[in-house]
Amino acid sequence: MKSKPLILITNDDGITAPGIRTLISIMNEIGDVIVIAPDSPQSGMGHAITLDSTIYCDAVTIDEGEQLEYRCSGTPADCVKMAISEVLNKRPDLCVSGINHGANSSINVLYSGTMSAAIEAGIEGIPAIGFSLLDYSWHANFDKLKEHIKKIALEVLENGMPDGVVLNVNFPKIEENDFKGIKICRQARANWVEEFDKRTNPQGKEYYWLTGKFVNLDHGEDTDVWALENDYISVVPVHLDLTAHHFITELNSWNL
Repeated sequence: MKSKPLILITNDDGITAPGIRTLISIMNEIGDVIVIAPDSPQSGMGHAITLDSTIYCDAVTIDEGEQLEYRCSGTPADCVKMAISEVLNKRPDLCVSGINHGANSSINVLYSGTMSAAIEAGIEGIPAIGFSLLDYSWHANFDKLKEHIKKIALEVLENGMPDGVVLNVNFPKIEENDFKGIKICRQARANWVEEFDKRTNPQGKEYYWLTGKFVNLDHGEDTDVWALENDYISVVPVHLDLTAHHFITELNSWNL
């Protein structure tokens, strides 16, 4: 009898977030699930790891299900490291991260704790997927995502992933109709135009809030941003190698 796949689940919104609770219920239909997720929100942490303080990792029971769960005081990347090095007695067959409350398309992949957890798994040679929904509400509706998440996860388990590649999956916010389909995309060229909102507290000390506006500089119809704007699920294969290979020849011509 074929054994069930071992599936590691994490996120950056915290172990009690509705997104990860939905993801747990989906993965319980596929395999044996172990959850190691932050004990509090870690959004925007990127690939940060904890070096200057202690890390705690405690078994917990959040709700019903066959999964084993641990809450970790570290970052999303810490959670994956902890799973592989300390908690699991075998390597997982799949790591899924999310479901994030808010999209991680385009440049956001660099800041995302959700995707950094998936990338950390990819570094270890574990097939990995980051799932995100373009809805920042804590009470976002994840029901329409379930069928598609299960399908994508099963495809990855069936086909595997190339070395150093993970999937970045983003869902548009759909109110009534279903998604138009799945688009295999590239990452859109976009950035954040940011400002610091400067304020003064009652004691007269200045402080700042980071604000900004997302600006899409890419008008191609093969990008993740285009897909989301047109009610498609975007799937972007993300490579861990950040080398600008196309620039190596020119750089070799410099007088360095």
